[in-house]
Amino acid sequence: MTTDATDVRGLSGSEAATRLRQSGYNELPSKDRRTVLRIMLEVVREPMFLLLLAAGSVYLALGDRDDALMLLGFVFVSMAITIFQERKTERVLEALRDLSSPRALVIRDGDQIRIPGREVVVGDLLVLEEGDRIAADGELRESHDLLVDESLLTGESFPVEKKAGGNEGKGESGRVFSGSIVTQGGGLARVTAIGAATEIGRIGRALQELETAKSPLQSEIGILVKRFAWIGVAVSGLVFILFGASRQDWFGGLLAGITLAMSMLPEEFTVVLTVFMALGAWRLSRSQVLTRRTPVIETLGAATVLCVDKTGTLTQNRMSVREVIAAGRNWEIAEPAVRPSGAPEPALEDVLEYAVLASESLPFDPMEKAFHRCAAELLPHERVRHDGWEFVHEYPLSSECMAMTHVWRSPGGGNTVATKGAPEAVARLCRLGESESALVLEQVQELASRGMRVLAVARAVHEGQAWPAGPDGFRFEWLGLVGLADPLRPSVPGAVQACRQAGVQVVMITGDYPATAQAIARQAGLPHERIMSGAQLDALSDTELLQAVREHHVYARILPQQKLRLVSAFRANGQVVAMTGDGVNDAPALKAAHIGISMGQRGTDVAREASSLVLLNDDFGSIVEAIRVGRRIYDNLRKAMIYIVAVHLPIAGMSLLPLLFGAPLVLAPVHIVFLEMVINPACSIVFEAEHAERDIMRRPPRRPQERLLDRRTMGLALLYGVGLLAAAAAVYFGAMARGADAAQVRAATFGCLVLGNLSLIVASRSAGHSLLELIRIPNAAQWGVLAGAAFALAAAVYVPALRGMFHFAVPGAATAATSVFAAVAALTWFEVVKRLYRKSAGRA
Repeated sequence: MTTDATDVRGLSGSEAATRLRQSGYNELPSKDRRTVLRIMLEVVREPMFLLLLAAGSVYLALGDRDDALMLLGFVFVSMAITIFQERKTERVLEALRDLSSPRALVIRDGDQIRIPGREVVVGDLLVLEEGDRIAADGELRESHDLLVDESLLTGESFPVEKKAGGNEGKGESGRVFSGSIVTQGGGLARVTAIGAATEIGRIGRALQELETAKSPLQSEIGILVKRFAWIGVAVSGLVFILFGASRQDWFGGLLAGITLAMSMLPEEFTVVLTVFMALGAWRLSRSQVLTRRTPVIETLGAATVLCVDKTGTLTQNRMSVREVIAAGRNWEIAEPAVRPSGAPEPALEDVLEYAVLASESLPFDPMEKAFHRCAAELLPHERVRHDGWEFVHEYPLSSECMAMTHVWRSPGGGNTVATKGAPEAVARLCRLGESESALVLEQVQELASRGMRVLAVARAVHEGQAWPAGPDGFRFEWLGLVGLADPLRPSVPGAVQACRQAGVQVVMITGDYPATAQAIARQAGLPHERIMSGAQLDALSDTELLQAVREHHVYARILPQQKLRLVSAFRANGQVVAMTGDGVNDAPALKAAHIGISMGQRGTDVAREASSLVLLNDDFGSIVEAIRVGRRIYDNLRKAMIYIVAVHLPIAGMSLLPLLFGAPLVLAPVHIVFLEMVINPACSIVFEAEHAERDIMRRPPRRPQERLLDRRTMGLALLYGVGLLAAAAAVYFGAMARGADAAQVRAATFGCLVLGNLSLIVASRSAGHSLLELIRIPNAAQWGVLAGAAFALAAAVYVPALRGMFHFAVPGAATAATSVFAAVAALTWFEVVKRLYRKSAGRA
């Protein structure tokens, strides 16, 4: 159907901006955002906060207002730090949510532009394409064999046919609705309602997403937190009873129990996981990879097979017509094409004209854009515009016939049929003889061997309006072949080599001719000696396919539905599969893969919603970078967890040891809070900012069943912790033996704990690097935490007002030197443990 000139131009940019300000964003009612107040309420319910309040209450009951007020002050400081971290995380997630929102292709000022779906306004002209999720309610102005899936609204599983016509706005066949999916054809629609005013908006909160299941990493950390919490509760209860009974001081016992509970509470586990996943998604977005589901970050480091499309992923997606073969002649087309001088070339012009007629009027596919561009540059005006022609019927590409056929009615009343597609499919439609088919195959092979994608073009004439059931019902005339070139991305060979070093198998899956796929695979550095076609794949049983996928790296003439069999075969072999896709039919394979990756530039909304990651630039190099970032995130998360377990051991130990020996207590709640203010930023900022290890892309993929804290890493953490506990205990009992008073002993022991903690931060940054190497590896966050903690420790010991609040006395020179020496000894111990850990890893 044709449209008038005002429809084609759509809204102006200024008018759309005005309407957006007046009507607001095109959004459905959503769950409440996490405001500062909401985050504060969540913090108030945290166990650590409740323990601090309990300790403050005990101090008030004992009449110690100074300690009570100081604890409350720390409560507010801790709350401010937590709120800052949470708001930073929430802002990152909000930005990623905005990026991942559905997109809309609209016409404004006569140009097609793709905008976030939330920016669509009433009056916009929506371009509907196969695979798009419709952004708003609207009335159809133009339709081309348009089928729409409205199951989200109606529950009906069958697509509904939509037609533009005289009953616009009266019948539902002339309307489209927000949230529906275009399953076939295309069209134009004028937006009539957005946001809550749409049909889907009236359903309201019933459509809000359900709570998602926990990822394996979240479950593992949840179990760790519960175990630590139960151990902490049990031991703290025992301490309360023993202290109260032995010293007849139940309030003191309560404080001792609260202190031990605070020292053992691993509140950082869940905080660190949240921060790492959110900031990890942000880091991926900087690499042009949008994370739609953050748990996929866990899986990236375990990927063993990477299945990628050729066009636009390995290649530059700059398709251009480079050669035409017709009527026994070859024409090489320059880029940009130049109209030949002299007499017209009818055979060349026929091929280009009918290739355009077999393409979409508003092309989205790079090949169809190339046809339109080349025709505009080479053909006479009248063979490009086709003024007065009406698009009346379409036979889409299918597994039965890999060609697209369009039927046009000319002003004279006749029907012109144009088809383009796989040469073998078009040859069958034209009923070519054996010798003609052999010649075509030879020509195709020659073009494909130079890396070109080859399509055939044919035409037919049809009388009347009774369309045959399929395109084979027309009598087609063969016109010729078109070779399209799409150069390989320069970064691809290096990225493929990086995958090989990282133990990730790269598999190319394409709908192209086998010789084309082989040429591109050769340029990319992929094993290309053995190629499997879609027909060969269909001939294999599932058992035979399991063996075949171990031996093939290139798959050609593959239909989207065959990708699902390939993914299932790789998974059955125990592989962790990452799969790219861009079409509606790719969605099952994307969902079946461990890591579904859709194309941000040429992918459909259906593919995006089925995937976990979206490539914003459709570049293969970005996938490899995503694997590197995913490995780095998991690696650094493990380092942070090792540090958290290690640092809690000496804190808990020094809360418990004095009780067991009947000696004066070292740590009070105020000291635990001080240490937590060092630990929190260390584990959530220093380790998150840590650079990737040098060998991170030379390691084999992580085993999917591998635990974050397995026996080896937990053993490393415990050895770290035992070493620091021994250092602190040596300072404590040594100072007691020298006759230092309790306040000096407390200051010296606490100083050793803080300095040892700072050493532990540096040591935990990498088990593979020595201290001297780590100092040279940049980490600005580390120096900020180290300097801040050292300054705060000095102030707590040497500033009289603060010294009194911490119940310290300035230790003597010998005692202070012992603290420093013990911290250095702990650092030496960390280095010895790391060396033994590396040796054991070499033997493993």
